[in-house]
This record gives sequence, structure tokens and C-alpha cells, in this order.
Amino acid sequence: MRVGVGSQNPVKLAAAEQALESLPGATIEAVAVESGVPEQPRGTEETVQGATNRARRAYEAGTFDLGIGIEGGVAELVQPASGRGPADLYLVMWAVVYGGSREERAAGPSIRLPDHVAARIRDGEELGPVMNDEFDRDDVARSEGAIGIFTGGSVDRQVALESAVAGALGPFVTPHYRK
Repeated sequence: MRVGVGSQNPVKLAAAEQALESLPGATIEAVAVESGVPEQPRGTEETVQGATNRARRAYEAGTFDLGIGIEGGVAELVQPASGRGPADLYLVMWAVVYGGSREERAAGPSIRLPDHVAARIRDGEELGPVMNDEFDRDDVARSEGAIGIFTGGSVDRQVALESAVAGALGPFVTPHYRK
């Protein structure tokens, strides 16, 4: 089985490789494609659309059996406990697996962003550069990611994205969705 992953980000590629590890003979190739959404997707719909575009474009870029798209974004998901003010801003991640006539989606873990980070995102900045600046780091998105920093290393970006890819891949590799 040949699988195209719609990204050249090494963390996204490693997440897909781990999720596909149990499929004997699966070969994975990184494919440079555009997400078709802003660099900082906002909202679940825009994040899912970016993952969908990446999966379809990767699939169509070669002779692949499956295309995988992975997208991280931010979304207002939950009203604060006080019931006042804007909804809390969360880090969200989605994966889409596309196989020509079938498309499956799954989400990875979502975590609330600290208020000082959320304020900068609401002011129009992108999460990656904000994380680099706030934590005096270089390229957080290609290492542990925001989720790694905000969970104290309990979950890193690769593991979080891997869970989303595995969830979207499940209907393709198990019989449980064919009943």
C-alpha cells in the first residue's frame, strides 16, 4: 500500500508512519501540497478543511492508495466556567484519510491555550511564532509542539497527531465499519 502524506513537516510524517506501522508493506511518502486554508486555521471547520485538502491533494499527486492530511488549528470550543467573556481558545488537530471513493476524519486531543497565548492569537498572530516567542524557542511546531509544552511533556505533537491519524485510518483497516 502506497500512502501520500500531504506535508513535508517531519513531525506530521512521523505521526503518519507510526499510525501505519501495523500495516505490513505500507510505504509512506511526503508530498508538498497546499492546505488551501490560512497558515493559522481558525475554527474546527477551517482546520478540517485544511486536513481534507491536504489528504485529497496528496492522493491526487501520485499513484497512492491513500492520502493523509493533517492540520492543526485553534478554535473556540468551550465557554469559560464563569460564563463571562469570550469562549476559551483551544489547540485542535484533525486528520483526514482519503482513498478515492472514501474519506474518514478524526480529531486528536484538544487543549485550552493559556490566556496570554490566546490573546495574541486573537490579535491575529499565528500559534507557531507565538510559541517560539513566548518560550524562547525555535520551531516548536517541528518538535514537541504547543501540546508538548502545555502538557509538561506528557503528550508531544507527534503522539497527538498520531492518534488523529490512527482514528481516521481505523475505518480503512478494521472490519468494524463495514457492518
